[in-house]
Amino acid sequence: MNLVTWKPWRPFGDLRAAHNRFNRMFDNFPYRESEVDNDNETRTSTWFPTTDIYETTDEYVFKLEVPGLSKEDVHLEIKDRTLTISGERKEDKEVKREDYHRIESCCGSFYRSFSLPDSIDSQKVNAVMKNGILELRVPKAEEKKPKSIPINFS
Repeated sequence: MNLVTWKPWRPFGDLRAAHNRFNRMFDNFPYRESEVDNDNETRTSTWFPTTDIYETTDEYVFKLEVPGLSKEDVHLEIKDRTLTISGERKEDKEVKREDYHRIESCCGSFYRSFSLPDSIDSQKVNAVMKNGILELRVPKAEEKKPKSIPINFS
């Protein structure tokens, strides 16, 4: 049995260390490590592209980080006020797995869905992919945009 010296100036040191270890488990939360099946083949894993969403007076803007993907790798759909973005990043087959020193990039399929307000014009959604960022612009419906009312002087 090991004796642990109690340090009165840090009575919660062990608790803080456990808390830090617990937080580190979630550092890479959007990614799930690859799994190995019975044939020693690595299966791809699920990942989630980070997404920024903001609103302007005219539209809602979604920016997803999808480096290495082409427009053929991503599928977009709006149905029943839900925006669904899905796709797949394929594993690099040019380099043998045993030649890697470290693999941090994640491959596999992803699926994100976001609820949209009633006040959108789904027929005018615009999607552009540039420099690994997928940007979706979802315009607000004309009747829902705030309108300025001019004041007439008499």
